[in-house]
Amino acid sequence: MCRSYVNKQGKEDSKMSEVLNVEEIFASNLFTVGKMKERLPKNVFKEVRKVMDQGGELSLATADVVAKAMKDWAVEHGATHYTHWFQPLTGITAEKHDSFVAHPDAEGRMLMEFSGKELIKGEPDASSFPSGGLRATFEARGYTAWDITSPAFLKEDATGVILCIPTAFCSYKGEALDKKTPLLRSMEAVSEQALRIVRLFGNTEATKVVASVGPEQEYFLVDREKYLKRPDLIFAGRTLFGAPAPKGQELEDHYFGTIRERIGSFMKDLNIELWKLGVTAKTQHNEVAPAQHELAPIYETANIAVDHNQLVMETMKKVAGRHGLTCLLHEKPFAGVNGSGKHNNWSLGTDNGVNLLDPGDTPNENIQFLLVLACIMKAVDTHADLLRQSASDVGNDHRLGANEAPPAIISMFLGEQLEDVVKQLVETGEASHLVEGGKLQTGVSTLPDLEKDATDRNRTSPFAFTGNKFEFRMVGSADSIASPNTTLNAIVAEAFCEAADILENAEDFDVAVHDLIKEYMTKHQRIVFNGDGYSEEWVKEAARRGLPNIKSMVEAVGTLTTEKSIKLFEKFKIFTRAELESRAEVLYETYSKNINIEALTMLDMAKKQILPAVIGYTRSLADTVIAVREAGADAAVQRDLLNEVSAKLAEAKAALVDLEKKQAAAGAIEDQKDLAFYYKDVVREAMAALRTPVDELEMLVDKKVWPFPTYGDLIFEV
Repeated sequence: MCRSYVNKQGKEDSKMSEVLNVEEIFASNLFTVGKMKERLPKNVFKEVRKVMDQGGELSLATADVVAKAMKDWAVEHGATHYTHWFQPLTGITAEKHDSFVAHPDAEGRMLMEFSGKELIKGEPDASSFPSGGLRATFEARGYTAWDITSPAFLKEDATGVILCIPTAFCSYKGEALDKKTPLLRSMEAVSEQALRIVRLFGNTEATKVVASVGPEQEYFLVDREKYLKRPDLIFAGRTLFGAPAPKGQELEDHYFGTIRERIGSFMKDLNIELWKLGVTAKTQHNEVAPAQHELAPIYETANIAVDHNQLVMETMKKVAGRHGLTCLLHEKPFAGVNGSGKHNNWSLGTDNGVNLLDPGDTPNENIQFLLVLACIMKAVDTHADLLRQSASDVGNDHRLGANEAPPAIISMFLGEQLEDVVKQLVETGEASHLVEGGKLQTGVSTLPDLEKDATDRNRTSPFAFTGNKFEFRMVGSADSIASPNTTLNAIVAEAFCEAADILENAEDFDVAVHDLIKEYMTKHQRIVFNGDGYSEEWVKEAARRGLPNIKSMVEAVGTLTTEKSIKLFEKFKIFTRAELESRAEVLYETYSKNINIEALTMLDMAKKQILPAVIGYTRSLADTVIAVREAGADAAVQRDLLNEVSAKLAEAKAALVDLEKKQAAAGAIEDQKDLAFYYKDVVREAMAALRTPVDELEMLVDKKVWPFPTYGDLIFEV
């Protein structure tokens, strides 16, 4: 159902256009805690609140009351169905709709019912989702379990209004088959261990520590009619062929530029849809590449941020269609221009309002902050390979290390002030002074002098401290942020645990914490790098420091199943060995399937569109050569062009045959890991060999006969 939101002034003043009442819009499609409080009896709401804050299970009687209130609210808003909304290992969301319709009563009237049992547990088929061998095809049973901490919401589209209940998804034997279950486990782990740290510093009021996340979402928008003429965009999400446009991003005129009206109209509708869902869409702007944009929300609890980011991506695609556009979330839809990432801003805070990553005015004297920082340095250095893996996906291989993205080498940027503090502590054991920000003098009498931050930013750093949080900049635009945050929570929980084990048993806490901070910072200072992450010098320096340089998704997968990783995840009950091995298998299989689709798409486009178009063009050129000669004129230009096009055509044909053979040979490889490496090392190389002559042909062939829209058509004509 659609509603119009205008304020009274907008209704009364005909000279004004309709004015959105954001306060009325916001969370109108979200079953918030406030709405629960209004609709539930006090004792029921108290029990729900206790479970949300402290864990545990609702009694079935309480669940029945909550389910009825939730159903009544949803039906009032036009809902006819509900679904357990979950996040399987496909990286997207899944839903199976059931109506509220129950058996008619004795008089034939339809009843609308929704029980507590239906709210708490669902049973979708688990056999057709990726499981990496955890489930056989004949073992179909799987369960969804209500995540009580993430509010239910209403989705409005052509299907109608659907009540969506965020859930976890696990197998009949309890193994996690989704991205949310491990995330929730990791949130409990980091909370428990971080609470031990804050207790050491006298905070007895906090009952938990919450991981908060704010993911910045980058994306491209292209005209839908043009998109539908590109099989590679349809099947692979990225262009597999395409010569550069005469103009790219080199003038830097798109970044933060004026937003075109068509795009602005999309953004306005997107904001409305997201605000209705309770997504705190805050910032919007043009990104660096033509046709590229960004949306950033306000920080939220990690699991809600994960849910909301999935909704952001789904809603972007839906709203784009209404505007005759298509939203591209692939990390590298166009070669030669910036790809898209998802900067994952992560922090930790107690439930009584203390941000553990806030350095304060004097971070050199803030012992709790310095211990937390030292632990994070230890975590990132110890598990740099695992953190790199958490940001790996097929599309990100095209982006990481390029000029708009961090390198594949994990390092930490602390900024001048904190780096100097670390240096002092490592060298002398004391940090007696601070690097100050000072004043920014504009040199204009009518402009104020500004207080400068104590440090600049570093856009080449994969893991950068940005004031009171860390920005993990490696995550791909199409990827779920669940895995990166699960890994971050896990590795930091381990570091906190080891520090707490030492400090809780120390005879002199002040001496022990001082020594531990110095020890951790000294041992793990190699992970800190404030320089240019794109430089060749850094690659050499990182190798000298012994930092891992994992260049592809396939190479990263193995980090999941090392004894070090298994020990970490099993210690905090985030993953079992079997769950980790299954995820590795899923990732290898996912990589192979994606590259196979891309290879088949290239072959299809080359055979059915590109080669026939070029052959037709050579025929036209040949006819022109003959006609010019017969007219008595010199046909050298036409002949040279014909020869050049024919040579490139032959090169493309040979590359096509080679790709076809290598792609077909993959069918004989049974081991998933071997198959993934074959696709990376052999098939992708053959794909690149086919693309080169085709892109060169695009620059030679008459545009009128080229079979699909070019880069210029796609990214400049939006």
